[in-house]
Amino acid sequence: MFAVIEIGGHQYKVEEGQTLYVNRLDANEGDKIQIGEVLLIDRDGDVEIGTPHLNAKVEATVLEHLKDKKVIVFKKKRRKGYRVKKGHRQHLTKLKIDAIKA
Repeated sequence: MFAVIEIGGHQYKVEEGQTLYVNRLDANEGDKIQIGEVLLIDRDGDVEIGTPHLNAKVEATVLEHLKDKKVIVFKKKRRKGYRVKKGHRQHLTKLKIDAIKA
């Protein structure tokens, strides 16, 4: 059984017991959260598709808040002497999917 959920404008395919990284959520570590934006549920071949959402919930636990690997952004214009180097680290939240309730 799996579900497709939407968090922060991104869609994720999740199963029970799975851990995933999403953009930083406004919740404390150890909190239980419910995600109501369920787009699709597959129960062993029996598929329900929402228009746009289903009347279902996905329960998850916030495991930790962390930062992703550094991404280097380097811009250059040849023969002009223009060079800019910037770094960025995305803030993430690690979630563990506890249950899919339909």
